[in-house]
Amino acid sequence: MEKVDAKDFLGKIVDVKIDRMLGTKHPKHGFVYMLNYGYIPNTISGDGEELDAYLLGVYEPVEEYKGKVIAIIHRTK
Repeated sequence: MEKVDAKDFLGKIVDVKIDRMLGTKHPKHGFVYMLNYGYIPNTISGDGEELDAYLLGVYEPVEEYKGKVIAIIHRTK
């Protein structure tokens, strides 16, 4: 699979798979997720993993969501 540019998703409707639901603990570090966190399936980003996705404005745990990309966050180490 070819790497994608996150900027290409800005303003687009995407499917998000949530693998760290709101209120769950991180398996290694023990902190609690204060939002739903997941990825956009069938994408590969610069780190070799799927594009990460933060689901904002949904205040209950969900497993999947379809929504509009409104921002891009570039994380550094």
